Amino acid sequence: MEGGDDVAAPPPLEWKFSQVFGERTAGEEVQEVDIISAIEFDKTGDHLATGDRGGRVVLFERTDTREHGGSRRDLERMDYTVSRHPEFRYKTEFQSHEPEFDYLKSLEIEEKINKIRWCQTANGSLFLLSTNDKTIKIWKVQEKKIKKISHMNVDTTKGIGSSEASTSVASSPKPYLANGGHVSLANDLSFPLCLPVVTSIETNLVARCRRTYAHAHDYHINSISNNSDGETFISADDLRINLWNLEICNQSFNIVDVKPKNMEDLTEVITSAEFHPSHCNTLAYSSSKGSIRLIDLRQSALCDSHSKLFEEHEAPGSRSFFTEIIASISDIKFARDGRYILSRDYMTLKLWDINMDSGPVSTFQVHEHLRPKLCDLYENDSIFDKFECCLSGDGHRVATGSYSNLFRVFGKAPGSTETTTLEASKNPMRKQVQTPSRVNSLTRAVRGGSESPGIDANGNSFDSTTKLLHLAWHPTENSIACAAANSLYMYYA
Repeated sequence: MEGGDDVAAPPPLEWKFSQVFGERTAGEEVQEVDIISAIEFDKTGDHLATGDRGGRVVLFERTDTREHGGSRRDLERMDYTVSRHPEFRYKTEFQSHEPEFDYLKSLEIEEKINKIRWCQTANGSLFLLSTNDKTIKIWKVQEKKIKKISHMNVDTTKGIGSSEASTSVASSPKPYLANGGHVSLANDLSFPLCLPVVTSIETNLVARCRRTYAHAHDYHINSISNNSDGETFISADDLRINLWNLEICNQSFNIVDVKPKNMEDLTEVITSAEFHPSHCNTLAYSSSKGSIRLIDLRQSALCDSHSKLFEEHEAPGSRSFFTEIIASISDIKFARDGRYILSRDYMTLKLWDINMDSGPVSTFQVHEHLRPKLCDLYENDSIFDKFECCLSGDGHRVATGSYSNLFRVFGKAPGSTETTTLEASKNPMRKQVQTPSRVNSLTRAVRGGSESPGIDANGNSFDSTTKLLHLAWHPTENSIACAAANSLYMYYA
């Protein structure tokens, strides 16, 4: 997007496997608490955070740029060709949320991490927000240096600190030193001064909860988003969006409230919300009716009226029982330059230009081949799965997940035929293998090819029990992190 819309479409990328963390062995059962529920790169792309259903947050840090003694940008300035692909390593983990019980409503509150958002770093410390259904926390992760005393500078020849001196009987009239030695004369200054000697320093990572933002949502929190001002953030549930100051945890401002006076009149709920990447007064939120509203915080304290509405009108006669369900937007993301909004509903990805509210500028078909199976998907609740979406840092491509642990990458440029289907495995592009019972080995989709009803993009029956809901694109490079159950897979191109 930074290059403009008239730039020719870049050639399709060839994706390669980079790393996997928490890979399952064949036949291994996945514990529910270990399933990854959130993924987020920080702004630099040097750190990656994941959250799981057990309330844990795991941090990873990039290692391939550190080995060369400088950032990637510094190396590029020196015309240094970085031949190695991005590599991350486990950094630390901590328990962010615990299961709770709301006694007033007789309701269990899960510890599952719904969203993670990175905050600005300060003094070498990392800050991030994490939330479950009800409570948001800000965490500070910093390196603590632990000094260890290896020995005392004791000269045993003088009798100070020797075994004889340290085992002197209590009845001895000789004066004692604090470390157990003694001197024969109180005014004798010839003995050596005993000082502790520090010879090694260990560095430990410590995560501390700085603030807890609680008791502000009656419904489940589905989104948190940092403002570009570095001071505030929003949290959204089904009916309200609240504005917080990072420094104040006992007060928030309700800026959007779609709750009707009579709950029987409720027709839509908020599904996702995000701040504009550079305009601190602008944010967008999506609804279960498939619309996106852009609001301006300068207009009024309560932003019930939107400044722009983005929605696509359905074709006459196309309405069915599933129309509203599949139109619900599960995720929205601003492009890095702030001009475009990417939205994901059950069937499609849509790219919206915030300067054009007549309709999306591009629509990418993700699940059109599942349309004949909507009844089955409704019966097993798969139709309510909430798939996330992401954009590349340069704005040329978009990506989202699907079933059978697949994710798809589309070229954004007008006329682009780039449509790549990859599997979350060590060989994402491997050729199709015939496996009648279940299909895990899936390959690149045939660009421009038609998809038969009821099968996936590669002619195989899909597996609705394995779904790739969460993924994130590196902010500056063509690198994608995605979650398949408890495994974190990383790819680069």
